[in-house]
Amino acid sequence: MKLTSWNVNGIRASLNKGLREYMLEGDADVICLQETKAQQEQVDLGWFSGYSAVWNSAVKKGYSGTLILSRVPFKTKTLGFGIDEHDREGRLITVEFPDFFLVNVYTPNSQAELARLSYRLSWDDAYRAHLKKLEKTKPVIACGDLNCAHQEIDLANPKSNRMNPGFSDDERASFTKHLDAGFLDVFRQFDPNPGRYTWWTQRTPDARAKNIGWRLDYWLASEKLKPALKSCTIRADVMGSDHCPVELVVG
Repeated sequence: MKLTSWNVNGIRASLNKGLREYMLEGDADVICLQETKAQQEQVDLGWFSGYSAVWNSAVKKGYSGTLILSRVPFKTKTLGFGIDEHDREGRLITVEFPDFFLVNVYTPNSQAELARLSYRLSWDDAYRAHLKKLEKTKPVIACGDLNCAHQEIDLANPKSNRMNPGFSDDERASFTKHLDAGFLDVFRQFDPNPGRYTWWTQRTPDARAKNIGWRLDYWLASEKLKPALKSCTIRADVMGSDHCPVELVVG
């Protein structure tokens, strides 16, 4: 089973920049998108047949949002946590497959000067509790833009970015709690090397060409699923967003 995750930074724009071709040619069984910035009625996916769509759009139009497209039948779908404080921005979708839960997330950014850090950390706590609650029933695979470079190896310039949004000590410690709770950082199970990034700022000229990036996009999995994890690949060659897709194969 092939699954892919991608922060598309606006699905309507991304469809014309490479997302459409990737969806058609990538042959993924499940596609998880973040930062869709659209309501379902604003996007025509009629050309993409054979997939069921689960949308979770923000109350605020043109902001945030997540989407799961699956050609594999699923049992249930749930939007958000059931916590109003966290559910207005369309940041979470949970789908239940026969052998595992799949969670697609777009974690809130802590924003300039860490203005939203307190909220971000409370979100992380709710997210982790959600994963652990699901895990009581069956294993969990989770993906998305977690808006954190966990270790120094996960960004090109760690020293100059320390305490910036996405690389603050508090955010990194919060991410560590996900791992301590029993979830694997799947990509690092296969690739321990530096220079593996999934996001490149558009504020720095040629950041992507020079690979001055951050690894913000992840697959997490319950420890129990480790034998089923076959590969995890960062597709830095795929254009269409300031992020790139991350592909997971399980079997």
